[in-house]
Parts: sequence; C-alpha cells; structure tokens
Amino acid sequence: MNARVYLAGPDVFLPGPLDWAARRRSICATHGLEGISPLDALPDEPADWAELPEWHRIALRNEAHIRRCDALIANLTPFRGPSADVGTVYEIGFARALGRPVFGYANVAEGFTQRTLDFAATHGGAIGSPGAVWRDADGLLIERFGLFDNLMIEAAIVAAGGELVLEACEPDRRWCDLSAFERCVAAAARVLREPGPAPGRTIAD
Repeated sequence: MNARVYLAGPDVFLPGPLDWAARRRSICATHGLEGISPLDALPDEPADWAELPEWHRIALRNEAHIRRCDALIANLTPFRGPSADVGTVYEIGFARALGRPVFGYANVAEGFTQRTLDFAATHGGAIGSPGAVWRDADGLLIERFGLFDNLMIEAAIVAAGGELVLEACEPDRRWCDLSAFERCVAAAARVLREPGPAPGRTIAD
C-alpha cells in the first residue's frame, strides 16, 4: 500500500482547486505516494458533524485526514503577507505533534527577514540597520536567523526528519509552478521508503 501524504497549503483558495488537487495527486502517484487533499471527502465522516457549521466541519475533517496520513507536505509559499498560510502552519504543528514526518516547499527563495522588512516598508516602516537589530513600526523585534520562515516552522521540519525545498519562481508563476512540489514529493517518497535518521535539510534551487 502506498504511503499517504496530506497536502497542506493555501492551494484550496486557487481558482479550480479540485483540478489543482488532482494534478498534485498525480505527481504523488508517480512517486509511489497517495496524495490526500484537504478537499477530499472523509470516509466514515461522523453523522453528527452535519449539525456543525461548515468551518468547523472543515477543521475536523482536515485533522482527521492528517491522522490517517503517514506524512505531511506543506506549501509554504508566503500567503497574504511575509509568512506561510496560518492554517497550513497549524497543520504542520498538528502533524508534528502526531509524530508524522513533515516536508515543506515554496516557490519563493528569499529569506524571512528580508520579506518581513519588505512588508514593514509598506506598513509603517522599520527601524534598524543591516547586521543589527531591526524593529517594525510598533517597536516589535523582526526575527533574524537566516531562515526561510519563522523558526518554529523550520524547526518542526528538521525535528521531523523532513526536507524543505525552495525554488525562486517568477511572481506570475508563484501559485502554478509545481517543480518545487515535485522535488519535495520525491524527497518525501525517498524518506518514507527508507525510514531512519533523516537529514532535515533545506534544498534550494
């Protein structure tokens, strides 16, 4: 039986999200994995969930999908700000708490500090200098560890023995290029086939 991987990310907000989910599932199948989308129906969904509001059903369904999967692959392309989609980050933490391997990819390679400074520039500015402490317009410290995103995200991937794949795409291809995704799927397939101490490394394009 193929290992099941949960495909986390803001891809559910794309136009034609079911088509994009099918394309990702096809790539997973090529590498011997079964891709599970947040949009997939949940087998044996409890009947009493029908009484809940839609947002609550979605949350419970996604958590149930993650529990049924062997690993999680997250799209960490910055979403509506300098960092990854917050729902995706929650799912990374959920999978990590379950002891699942966590993998990530992004179609942006620029580091978190620079992205945060760029965001701050249009939201009141930032105070600091290169190589020194930076603070935003509210006086809050800007994280500066040379990482791709918030330290907790990368720490989760490293601790879970996963890999982070980064690729610098043109802005107009940021949400449609699947090259980094496929490289991440290949890395996940390799780790899941050969369990044991994994590198927990970042692979840049």
